[in-house]
Amino acid sequence: MADNTIKISRRRKILLQNLKGYAFIAPNYILMLIFLAFPVLFSFILALSDWDLVSGIKNIIFVGFENFETMVGDKWFVNSLVNNFYYTLTVVPATLFLSLLIAVLINDFIYGKAVFRLVIFLPYISNIVAVSIVWSLLYSKFGPIVSFLKSIGIQNPPAFLADRNWAMPAIIIMSIWISVGYAAMIYSAGLQGIPNELYEASFIDGAGWWHRFFHITIPMLSPTTFFLLITSVIGSFKVFGQIQVMTDGGPMGATSVLVYYIYTSAFKFYKFGYASSMALVLFVIILIFTLIQWQGQKKWVNY
Repeated sequence: MADNTIKISRRRKILLQNLKGYAFIAPNYILMLIFLAFPVLFSFILALSDWDLVSGIKNIIFVGFENFETMVGDKWFVNSLVNNFYYTLTVVPATLFLSLLIAVLINDFIYGKAVFRLVIFLPYISNIVAVSIVWSLLYSKFGPIVSFLKSIGIQNPPAFLADRNWAMPAIIIMSIWISVGYAAMIYSAGLQGIPNELYEASFIDGAGWWHRFFHITIPMLSPTTFFLLITSVIGSFKVFGQIQVMTDGGPMGATSVLVYYIYTSAFKFYKFGYASSMALVLFVIILIFTLIQWQGQKKWVNY
């Protein structure tokens, strides 16, 4: 009888401790359900519906897969998708290459490393609207970039943000400038984790700097590269701020990407159902890219 009383008392103590723990985490979970889980579930419902927000929730019309069928023939959606792939396939490789090069050069050849790392990291933490406005001024007709091109003999420099052929490359250059500092910081942290014994042994064996770079540095940084590859690809598909501020998707849709087209469909034309279906397609694209990279890393990432 006494043993049963002790067991019941212990159970009550454990239950009370668990309830206290759940009480502490309950606000976080409730907020997550309200601001994350519910909107995601609601967007899945909207993806199969026709709704313009103004008419109210009661007037949501279920249309099945009609939104997805519309996408196939929507030239603006196809154009945004192509632009997004173009942006991703240029920004991600260039950012990783330049950031690795900068991180290695700072680590091996530059004094005052902390100062240089801070300087190159500043664009990443700066306000995207302010940075976009500054770059818009740099690209403007009377800006320093056009003035420099004229000073070296180019009579008719491109209009950059107003030129269909140059608008996206201009956005890409600016995006690389923003992202390279963050990636270089991550690579710098990865370089600190490479054992010096490997470099010392290779130096004794007569290996040069390039040999050490290709056969020690790059393989040992493969987990860091994998992390940056995943996050950079996801980030490239979410690009929006600089396009909204600098070009507003123009000229003639040359810089429109998926997130920007989703935004305009939802908040300019009030096609929330169609925008949700495109958001779902974007989610599937990112998921496929991530799974491909996750499977591929088994062949080239060394832990």
